[in-house]
Amino acid sequence: MSDAHLTERPVEDGPEPVDLTEEPIQLSRRDPAPESERRPVSRRRRIALTTALVVGLAGAGTLGVGAWRVLAQKDTHLDAPETVAGLTRDDSEQARSTAEYLRDGFAADIELDRSFGTVYRDPADAKRSVLIFGGTTLLWQPDRDLNSLFGLLIDETGKVTGLHEVDAGRLGGVMKCGTTSGDGGDFAVCGWADHGSVVMAMFPGRSMDDSAALFRQLREGIQTR
Repeated sequence: MSDAHLTERPVEDGPEPVDLTEEPIQLSRRDPAPESERRPVSRRRRIALTTALVVGLAGAGTLGVGAWRVLAQKDTHLDAPETVAGLTRDDSEQARSTAEYLRDGFAADIELDRSFGTVYRDPADAKRSVLIFGGTTLLWQPDRDLNSLFGLLIDETGKVTGLHEVDAGRLGGVMKCGTTSGDGGDFAVCGWADHGSVVMAMFPGRSMDDSAALFRQLREGIQTR
């Protein structure tokens, strides 16, 4: 039997052949059809292949963007200028002692290349001094690490409530603020993290929104790349 199309086989002195199927049945031993006679790839298959290609390219693009972001942020420098964002660095013995305590405690929880701790005094109100501390290091997952540090802060100051993400500003990364309690009552606490630095600050006597805005200004004056 050399012809695979059963419905087209001639029958001598017999009834008309019966169509067994709407399409010809092909025997498994038949040689493959010439290229010109092969059925084209179905539309569904083309869509699947195209989708797989797009997803693959998107994944490669995401990896590229992520690698570029790490390279752009990893070499970060933090300074504590004498004046920044309308505040003045407090170099009194008490302020330096407080700043060193915060810096040392922070550095004990995370391995840093360089660390710092500073108190900035508000010339308009001494009760609104800002305590800021942190350091530089390579962070692969800034958001996760910042959350971990807020968790460690809870162990020291008590519960942080209302923690939420705020605009990180021009320097990027992630920035979050919440509220905690101290001897003087509730106050705002904020932190930023990117692939090269992590810093936290406490803002007694200021609202959450004012603290977030001031934190961005302090970052602009403290961080360079």
